[in-house]
Amino acid sequence: MAKHEELLVPVFSTLEPVYGSGFQLEEAQLRFEKIKSKFLQIFGFQPDVYARSPGRVNLIGEHIDYEGYSVLPMAIRQDTIVAIHKRDAGESPKLIRIANLNEKYTMCTYPTDPNQEIDLKNHKWGHYFICGYKGYYEFAKSKGIDVGEPIGLDVLVDGTVPTGSGLSSSSAFVCSSTIAIMATFDVNFLKKEIAQLTCDCEHHIGTQSGGMDQAISIMAKSGFAELIDFNPIHATDVQLPAGGSFVIAHSLAESQKAVTAATNYNNRVVECRLAAIVLGIKLGMKPLEAISKVKTLSDVEGLCVSFAGTHGSSDAVLAVKEFLNEEPYTAEDIEKITEEKLPSVLGNDPTSLDVLRAAKNFKLYQRASHVYSEAKRVHAFKDTVSSSLSDEDMLKKLGDLMNESHHSCSVLYECSCPELEDLVKICRDNGALGARLTGAGWGGCVVALVKENIVSQFIHNLKELFYQSRIEKGIINKNDLGLYLFASKPSSGAAIFKF
Repeated sequence: MAKHEELLVPVFSTLEPVYGSGFQLEEAQLRFEKIKSKFLQIFGFQPDVYARSPGRVNLIGEHIDYEGYSVLPMAIRQDTIVAIHKRDAGESPKLIRIANLNEKYTMCTYPTDPNQEIDLKNHKWGHYFICGYKGYYEFAKSKGIDVGEPIGLDVLVDGTVPTGSGLSSSSAFVCSSTIAIMATFDVNFLKKEIAQLTCDCEHHIGTQSGGMDQAISIMAKSGFAELIDFNPIHATDVQLPAGGSFVIAHSLAESQKAVTAATNYNNRVVECRLAAIVLGIKLGMKPLEAISKVKTLSDVEGLCVSFAGTHGSSDAVLAVKEFLNEEPYTAEDIEKITEEKLPSVLGNDPTSLDVLRAAKNFKLYQRASHVYSEAKRVHAFKDTVSSSLSDEDMLKKLGDLMNESHHSCSVLYECSCPELEDLVKICRDNGALGARLTGAGWGGCVVALVKENIVSQFIHNLKELFYQSRIEKGIINKNDLGLYLFASKPSSGAAIFKF
């Protein structure tokens, strides 16, 4: 059997292979009917093709994909569907028109030029589609595919992944857009190529994402979580133990990943890079060599492990404790070690320069300690699942690993917030074996591992203890609670529909 990443994105003529049967299928059929009639109403045509990509919940392995380490997410049933119609060469308007089923998002129009710059200062929801559009043209060109003259596209989007939730609504949108564009031009690529391509696409919007979100959205397999490795991208099925279920609960604090990147997400990417360079130098690399060769903490892990070996251990964190100060570093402190100014250490990359302008200091010890310990927890999680422990003991061990992960994210990586802390505590007090923030953090969701037989009681308790007061204050509508609190089994990945 071919590995996931060596397969093409599947093309279906019915909804069953993705949405199953019964109630979920009926729900999906209604949704597609609605998209089709709205498309006809807005554009006067039917869509040529539809593409869907799911959101995901990361079970363990937070903020380590961009450091080159494996992560362990699963796809959720919530997804983004992109319906698309390609105009004939002579047809006008020669524009890309992007509408949304949700009235809150007004139509966006863009030129058809694949080399257009995305205006990051003016953040529009349609930008995510243009990420996929630009990426498709760049990739097709690199494969020697004749893409011809750009032509007009009509696009309608419908997403059920809550935005700002840390469940990767933006990546689901970029992935489904890219796949829809491919399908409308009648080409298909290997899943691993699309996973890499869509990760590169998202860099157009200014977030330096590491590739987990795109890889799971494209490669997921129904019923399994996936251990995702990078460089090259590879997915391994992870069968979760019977008797456990994952409940996802939104803290209702929105994580504005693209907007707060300079102080939050991209800031951590820069801190990790600086920590890796400083460790490289302290462990014997020449400053210039470290600056040119070291991009991530995984690049110096070997040196850290060799150092630990001289102390009878294999734990990279030992080198972090020895060579990095717990006190925050100033730019000057780091420049003394690197013998070069920070902007040039970071290659004068515009995103990194934004971080340098916004940062007062840099916590290298804390960030590196988190990354190395979290990378070990991912493998401990996978090893636990394939061990001979009883389901009961297995679930307890997985819960413990999730709790340790949350503590590390909260204390060492500082990507939590009061609402997340509150929600994690309520989950644990009400029977969760483990609960942790998931996604980039600074808002978004918690994922809790709960015994299957208490799921409905657990969800009921969360409604009472966390959501009820927020419904009364009008923060959310009672009827929308199912978007913010739900149990999920691992769902399938991206697909193309041609009816």
